[in-house]
Amino acid sequence: MGKIVKFGEDVDGYVIPVLNEREVRAAAGILFFLMLVSILTVIMKGDFTLLKYAVTIFLTDMLVRVLINPKYAPTLIIGRWIVRNQIPEYVGAPQKKFAWIIGLVLAVTMFVLLNMVNSYSPITGLICLICIIFLFFESAFGICLGCKVYPLFSKGKVQYCPGEVCEVKDRHEIQKTSVVQWFIVVTFITYIVLTVFLLSDFYSVKPFDLFGLESPAH
Repeated sequence: MGKIVKFGEDVDGYVIPVLNEREVRAAAGILFFLMLVSILTVIMKGDFTLLKYAVTIFLTDMLVRVLINPKYAPTLIIGRWIVRNQIPEYVGAPQKKFAWIIGLVLAVTMFVLLNMVNSYSPITGLICLICIIFLFFESAFGICLGCKVYPLFSKGKVQYCPGEVCEVKDRHEIQKTSVVQWFIVVTFITYIVLTVFLLSDFYSVKPFDLFGLESPAH
């Protein structure tokens, strides 16, 4: 029973249980896609059905991760299979557990308000936004926002962070951002704003069917 109910896996060379960051990111990407499509369905069609299913899936996955074992969480199993040919990147399990407890609390709150009470409000909207942001940062950048808060509640030193960000070290030259690069970013943002302002009328015109394949409206 002890081998089933456990958080993290024992790997030679690591003094605490760890998780494979690559499969964690893959699982976050799966949940991000599911939640994003569900939220867009609500925004565009006003239909909450898919979101209710997504919340149920999210809650179930988090319950398995936190209360049983991440090894048996469905999205992490799928993520493990997707990245099976990649070399594992081990990260400390304690900070991940803290982050996923936050996710579990959000999921339970969302499930009660949306699925059981059958209501929506700024609270459910804010929770959706927080979940989307957390999942996006994890899957796209490998940044666990929940893990960032963990040191405030942990007495010991945080170990084995993704990309070794918890280790004090100087950035490599290739990691540094120059003034010229920041100028390019600012210029690009200005370019986007000007594009929206100057071309909004032109871009808002509906495209025509180039090959005439669409049936004429009756």
